[in-house]
Amino acid sequence: MSAILNTVFPIFGLILLGFLCRRTGRLGAAAASEINRFVVWLALPALLFQVTAASHWSDIWQPGFLIAFTGGALLVFVLTLLLRLRTSHLADASIDGLSASYPNAGFIGIPLCVLVLGRDALQPAMIATLLTACVMFAGTIVLIEVALQGEGNLGQAMRKVGRALATNPLVIAPVVGGLWAATGITLPTAPQRLIGLLADAASPCALISLGAFLAQKQAGTGKGASWIVFAKLVVQPLATAALAFSVFHLPTLWAASAVLLSALPTGTGPFMLAELYRREAAVVSRVVLVSTLISIATVSLCVHLFSPAA
Repeated sequence: MSAILNTVFPIFGLILLGFLCRRTGRLGAAAASEINRFVVWLALPALLFQVTAASHWSDIWQPGFLIAFTGGALLVFVLTLLLRLRTSHLADASIDGLSASYPNAGFIGIPLCVLVLGRDALQPAMIATLLTACVMFAGTIVLIEVALQGEGNLGQAMRKVGRALATNPLVIAPVVGGLWAATGITLPTAPQRLIGLLADAASPCALISLGAFLAQKQAGTGKGASWIVFAKLVVQPLATAALAFSVFHLPTLWAASAVLLSALPTGTGPFMLAELYRREAAVVSRVVLVSTLISIATVSLCVHLFSPAA
């Protein structure tokens, strides 16, 4: 329990600091949006580039783990998307689907996996981070862009989507990082340090931005957050466990890592997209906060189940 608290407390602590600074006026009314813009346009792209540029395809290509982890996430994404489409715009439903399937792999997953399962669990944790921050993020951006640019004929809409994706830093950064990794060239020290400084700012700034947003009066009701939290903390890990243990019969370390990572609370990615595209973020912010609090219990259960095997 202490290991989990030591990992989760700094995350919630940064959200609380952002909340208090906004409520006491230390941060202005535009703080949440402006800090989030910094994260989206500079800090997070630097982090995505840094991770992908240092990765090798031989390390990432683990088919059973990839399918088990992605399958569980895809299931809850599609279920949530279909449920929310009954009453919501495709752009909002896409963000809600991401909220239900986007584990906080980078901020919580990497240190937690190493603490619980040892250094060997760093590899699956890094793969999960790449999947959530790159593949799931990019896929949701495509849906949002299609929803927002969907007026007119299909060809015109697809051209607009293509232009939007080609200029989106959250899509460009991991692609450029992967291409750089393919060259095998080591990044020079000066740009490496610059990128590292920006990347280190992504996590705290994103969480403080979320806290500042939570301190503001929400325009929406947050209706639907309960299902999203349930899907994230219960449905996704159960689906991932079935795939990892029963379908693909992964080695214990890889199977346990897949389930532990899928059981994490919702990361800040969906909130950043909601802010970036000026969509209603009341549901997203509530899901991030509530899932982080409840995950102390659900993740503790996963640790209890898997730590003896490690």
